[in-house]
Formats: sequence, structure tokens, C-alpha cells
Amino acid sequence: MLHFDDIVFGPIFSRRLGSSLGVNILPSKGKLCNFDCVYCECGWNEDGVSDNVFPRLSDVAEALEAKMKAVLDEGKTVDSITFSGNGEPTMNPDFAEIIDVTLELRDRYFPLAKVSVLSNATLAGRPKIMEALMRVDNPIMKIDASSDELVRKINKPTGYYSLASVVDSLRKFEGRFVLQTMFLRSADFDTLAPEPLAAWMDIVRELRPREIMVYTIDRETPDKTLEKYTVEQMRELVQPLVDEGFNIQIRG
Repeated sequence: MLHFDDIVFGPIFSRRLGSSLGVNILPSKGKLCNFDCVYCECGWNEDGVSDNVFPRLSDVAEALEAKMKAVLDEGKTVDSITFSGNGEPTMNPDFAEIIDVTLELRDRYFPLAKVSVLSNATLAGRPKIMEALMRVDNPIMKIDASSDELVRKINKPTGYYSLASVVDSLRKFEGRFVLQTMFLRSADFDTLAPEPLAAWMDIVRELRPREIMVYTIDRETPDKTLEKYTVEQMRELVQPLVDEGFNIQIRG
């Protein structure tokens, strides 16, 4: 499974974000997340050998500036500075301050790059985190399932989770975010079955995100029973939202 040992890595090509400079502000020795998704490229939480030590603000600032200087010297471009890494980035206690520093460095070295955060949105309702997410160019918030029951099967939250609470938090963004959804199925669930699909579409209509990213399995998954959807299948099933004017990007 994939783990990130460095605070800053890349740039690598992202099928969603282009040339992406990755930022991992989670412990480097394993995985730390309040989800344990069946498809996570980092594997199961229990398999991660984590030291539970978060990179500090100063560590991130130093690593990010050094990498930006090196990439600039090499004549490479950066389309996105992307927070992802070994779990849920908003769990870092210095998340908001790290975003401030990242925006300053972006403006200095790669002013055309977007700052993106890949998040499961569980902590988006906390005022300081919400304010930081609203400052970045691409707050990419995950909702994979349209019911708490389905979330428990797919995302396996490690603590309390309420889809209604997440939706309520994202409503405060007033559409200024990107919604990210993984479509997949197994013997236990199918996120594109008629009932969950209809409920997911209702969430989309309520939140009206400026962009929607739907995608399916692309890398090795810890649960080996998962099945992916084709781009054609996903396009057909989300077509009603496209017809309503939603901006939907579909990736296989």
C-alpha cells in the first residue's frame, strides 16, 4: 500500500489536479485517519505503524519552501499544491496555520498554482478549520455515500459520524467547494443502486457545489472484493445532474 514518508513530495501527475505538489501533514510512519475506507490506497488503519507525531508548522514551512525552490530551479510547473497524504489532513492541530503559510509561499513561488485540500469533511464544521478550508482554492470534500449505514460500510468512521451533520457543515460553504465521490460496489453495497444514487443526487441538489468529481477505483485497495464502474456507466447514471447544469468531472 502507498505511504508518504516526506512532508512534501512530487510534483506528480494527478488525474484530477494536473501537476500536483503533494503535502503530507500527518505522521510519516503510517496512516492516521478518522475514516478506514475500504478502498484507501494507504491500506487499513490497523496496518499503519504510526508514531502519531504530526509535522509542526515550522517543519511544513521549511519543507514546502525547499521543495518549491527546487522545483522552480528545475523549470517544472505546479498546477496544484495538494494536501492529502497518510490520512485526513484537517486532523493536524496546526492545519489552519499551515494553510496560511502555504498560501504565502504559493504566492511567492507559483502564483498560478491552486491550493487544494482533499478532506473527508468530518471536521469541516469546526470554525477554525472551516475558515481555513474556505481560504484555499479547492476545498475538495468527500461524500461517498448517501446514508449513515452506507458510510459505515464504505468509509468505516472510527468515531461518531453523522451524514446530516456533514451536509449541514458543507451547506455553510454556499457552494464554494468541490464535492468528491467514489462510486464502487461489492457484495455488501452498491453506491449507484437506484435508492442510494437518488439520495446522493438530492444531497448534490441541496449543497450545489461549484464542481463535482466522481471517480472509481484506480489503485490497489485493502478490500479485495470491490468492483469498479466504467466511465460510461458513471456518465449515464449522473446524466440527470449534468442536464440540470451541474459541473461534473468523471474519472475512471
